[in-house]
Formats: sequence, C-alpha cells, structure tokens
Amino acid sequence: MEYEMLDVKRNGTGSRDAELAEGKRSAAAGRPKSPDPELVERARRRRFTAEYKLRVLREADSCKEPGEVGALLRREGLYSSHLSMWRKQRDEGALAALKRPRGRPKPHPLVAENERLRRRAERAEAELAKARKVIEVQGNISALLGELLEPRGAKSDEKSKP
Repeated sequence: MEYEMLDVKRNGTGSRDAELAEGKRSAAAGRPKSPDPELVERARRRRFTAEYKLRVLREADSCKEPGEVGALLRREGLYSSHLSMWRKQRDEGALAALKRPRGRPKPHPLVAENERLRRRAERAEAELAKARKVIEVQGNISALLGELLEPRGAKSDEKSKP
C-alpha cells in the first residue's frame, strides 16, 4: 500500500492507473478494446440488384408450404415489406429500369478522343502564334541592329553616286 501511495505522489495524477501498483495492473490495460461484434462501425443502406430481387421473388412465389416464405426471408435477411415493395415494382415494370447502370452514361470513345485532339490543336495554334511573334520581334531587332551597325558614310556615299 505504501508503494501505491508513492506512485500517486510521483505521478501527481491521482487517476486509477496511478493508484494501482505496477504489478497489480490488469493484463488487458495495454491491449486495445476489440470492437463489439453486434455493432456495425458505420451503418450502410443495403442495395439489392434487380437480378437478386427477381430471383428472391421467384423463390417466394414458388413457396407452397406454410412457413417457407418466412424461412426464405430469414435466410436472406429480408423483411416481408421487401417482397411486397419488389412485387409492386415488378408489376409496374420498374425492375427493368433498375437494370440500367447508375450514373451518367459514358461518352462515346470518339467524343473523348475528339475533345483531346481539339485541345491539342488549340495548344499547338497558341504555340505557333507565340513563335510567329518571336520571329517578328527577332526580324525587327535584326533590322534595327543592321541600321545601327551600318557605317554612316556608306549610306551617304551610295546616295551621292547616282
């Protein structure tokens, strides 16, 4: 007991872990708790494919003996409301619509390639315009330097010779 009190005084915490002597701590204190198997970490809505719904409805419709539908529902983890809702959807033709893939339709591969080529052509045209401007500026600089570096007397001599 005296060892336990010294431990509290040294730590200064006064918590239950500090009060227990090192030898008296439980072996499970260092291990993380395992998740409860009854609880799901994050609940997610179940999604059933149209094929699955139709298969379950065919099985339920083929059940003749009392209790067979209940056994089917328990085996599949479903409720009777699922069956009634799916039957209604089947009768309205909604299950056929469920077979279509979700989300936006994929664009045709040629459309994507055309878009890629169009962007590439725009970039090439922009680079060409820049190159033309650079060439024009270089030509102007060359002409200007030519005038500056030309001997002054040569110009006047040529004019007087005619």
